[in-house]
Amino acid sequence: MRKDSLFYQPSINVLKKSPLFQGINSQRMEEILSHFTPLTLLKKNIIHPWQTKDYLFLIIKGRVKVSQVNLESGREYLLYILNEGDVFDIISLFEKKENEVIIEAIDELQLLKTSTDIARNWLDLHPEFNKNFLPYLGTKMRLIENSAIDLTLYDTMTRLSRLILRYVDEKNCKKKQEYEVTLINDLSHESLAQMIGSVRKVVNLHIQELKKEGIINSKRGKLSIINLQKLTEKAKLENI
Repeated sequence: MRKDSLFYQPSINVLKKSPLFQGINSQRMEEILSHFTPLTLLKKNIIHPWQTKDYLFLIIKGRVKVSQVNLESGREYLLYILNEGDVFDIISLFEKKENEVIIEAIDELQLLKTSTDIARNWLDLHPEFNKNFLPYLGTKMRLIENSAIDLTLYDTMTRLSRLILRYVDEKNCKKKQEYEVTLINDLSHESLAQMIGSVRKVVNLHIQELKKEGIINSKRGKLSIINLQKLTEKAKLENI
């Protein structure tokens, strides 16, 4: 990417905040950025496995959902959501083959892309990047592990409560102890159902129940938490 590109400064700002690029100096950051090409995708666009086999994508703006789909039944399980500073697809980067996941734009996306060969070379040449990569990978693996545990051990209300708690933003507490929910706060009930292995109708009933009990607020498709302690109890977690 050229320095006179409109994407350049926003990209630098995102890279500086991304856990993958922590500790990398400005000169090295500019060198890495020179290998990226900017790309814009509209909402609901799909990025296919053959694309992530050859290219690594970095999100500058927007969110994507990463899902597995059973083509026979049509059922979809949403593995996790990625946003600014995240990259995809890590599995393809390491295995050098297609990872059969569906990556869909939740919002309009601003992306950077580079070849997976170049990205693998960074792991060899830049110790800072290599050092950051394993903790980042561990965080994503933990998300999948937690989802698998929830799906196996808990009922749908508990799974939904635990999902919401994972995305609570305790730093941005509103008046009267109302907490914002990040990343998933404006997702449809269908998408929330896909994240907990359920169906839209069940999630809708649980959302209404949580609202009736004064635990969450849901207006105009925006989720927030009114009673964090009660939601923690619903999630069968230790008191906070």
